[in-house]
Parts: sequence; structure tokens; C-alpha cells
Amino acid sequence: MDVQIFGVKKSAETRKALRFFAERRTRTHFVDLQERAASRGELTRFAQKFGVQALIDESARRYAELGLRTARYGDERWMEILIDEPMLLKMPLVRRGNALTIGAAETTWKSWLAT
Repeated sequence: MDVQIFGVKKSAETRKALRFFAERRTRTHFVDLQERAASRGELTRFAQKFGVQALIDESARRYAELGLRTARYGDERWMEILIDEPMLLKMPLVRRGNALTIGAAETTWKSWLAT
């Protein structure tokens, strides 16, 4: 089964995920968020499993540039912001079928490949 990776090429964590699957000869479908933002449905799938707050990278430069440090939005508003500003997402977002991870989760990825 293919693995879908959402991220940007500049992200070290995204490159780590791409390298991890390439070394194990697993086919990947890479979605560069600078070229094409993730759709609401794709983000909703991750938000349902982990929560919207888990998707937000509070250490991202764009987070500070937009002045979101003091923002107190609801989940729906955060989803709108994440769709418009994909650089606020924790990367990489990795999906294999219905299994999902946020960030570098090599242990989980290894369990995916073992089954």
C-alpha cells in the first residue's frame, strides 16, 4: 500500500519521512504544501484522530508572523486558518490507508511496514 506524505521540501522532518520510506522501497505520494494546500477533507481526517490543536506548529515562523501566539480561536476557525496557511501545520502529515501520523513517527511507520 502506498504512503501519502504532506509537507514541504525545506522541512527536515518531511525529508526524514521521505528518506525513511525510500530506504525501505515503499512507494510514496508526496504532496508539497507550498504548491498545493491540503484540502479540508484531508485535514479533517487528521483533526478527527489527533485534534485540531495537534496539527498546529506553534514554533513555526509563520505562526509568529501572523501574531497567533495570543489567538484563542475555536477548532473551526483554526481549520480555516490551516487550510489558508499550510505552513502552520506540523510536518510531515503521513497517511497509509486509515492510519495517520503527525511529525516524525518512525516507530509507527515501522509497524505499518511490518504488517
